[in-house]
Amino acid sequence: MKNIYRSLLLLAITMATVVFYTSCKKDNDLPNNGEPRISYIRVTDPVSGDSLLAAAAQGMLIAIVGENLQDAKEIWFNDLMASLTPTYVTSTTILVSVPSKIPTVVDNKLKINFSNGKTLEYFFPVKIGEPIITRMDCEYVPDGGVATISGNYFYEPLTVTFPGGGVAEIVSVEDEMVKVTVPAGALPGQITVKTNFGEVASDFWFRDNRNIFISSDPFSGWWGSGFVVSNPGPEDPATINGNYIRVKDAISGWQWKEVVGGPADAMGAISKNIPDEAILKPENFNLKFELNTKKPFNANVIKLCVGVDNDSHGDYLWNPPYDTKGVWQTVIIPFEEVAAAYNSKLTVSPTGYYARVLFHGGGDLNCDMSFDNFRVVPKVIKK
Repeated sequence: MKNIYRSLLLLAITMATVVFYTSCKKDNDLPNNGEPRISYIRVTDPVSGDSLLAAAAQGMLIAIVGENLQDAKEIWFNDLMASLTPTYVTSTTILVSVPSKIPTVVDNKLKINFSNGKTLEYFFPVKIGEPIITRMDCEYVPDGGVATISGNYFYEPLTVTFPGGGVAEIVSVEDEMVKVTVPAGALPGQITVKTNFGEVASDFWFRDNRNIFISSDPFSGWWGSGFVVSNPGPEDPATINGNYIRVKDAISGWQWKEVVGGPADAMGAISKNIPDEAILKPENFNLKFELNTKKPFNANVIKLCVGVDNDSHGDYLWNPPYDTKGVWQTVIIPFEEVAAAYNSKLTVSPTGYYARVLFHGGGDLNCDMSFDNFRVVPKVIKK
């Protein structure tokens, strides 16, 4: 019996030695002896595949390149775990998106946890985005009113400063939206948003008074004097910049309802307010105006004629639906879309421009819409 036990023990030792030797030989055949390693991190665009990264922005898709990475189970950036897709994990490459959230603890490390319990750390900072401002729901808000600013990377603590130097009271903050109370004494101009990660000024103006070609302050033109509201009553929208236009009427389908406008000599000096650069490079400008719909714009068509010398060039068609639900909002139309709607190219007119806003389209509209501050302004403010 002892001989049998001795034989079994010898066999077990022999088998263990073979397994250990085979395992060692297998690991020795692998790069870096089977140990995980990161060689570098690069962008994922094949055109720029040789562009190496020393850091990455939030939400950026990156490629981690190395050896023996196939058993990766978790990837952390600072104290945030990224979403890992198994099909994007191979022995030499891992594709992963940097988390978009802001970390609580910043150690500038990328950490990979493997299914066998091993951990690999790599110095790789995440660049926290400075604030981005894209627009305001309404660019005309009175002192004490609540302004809604859209954008990104609105990380607290943050400050919003209005032209004139007043700092706004913060009402609420989300990653892509901040609501503030407009401070007393706010002036026309750029607003700024500042966080711990940067400060940025808007490419739009608050209470934008640039390049206004229809304002009704005072009324000018051939049509529409009866639509001008100078002293709003209890049922009228509140004024935002002096007089405004209110069209409250039943407009039948294909009825020709001219609201405001006329040739340059009827519109007066305001007709010259569209800058030459907008006529020559409309792609760099926006057509903007403020709109208040007490009833939805849900039928018919608004035709806009802007930046031409007469009404023979056609119109830009602004189609429904649009509903501001009884509050003022800023409408933004890329000016190149307006220019493309005409049957001839825009040309500079030193004597001013024809302008017209009218309803003419299919569908009956129970209209109650107010307009103000028609303007053509730059999309980006040059620094």
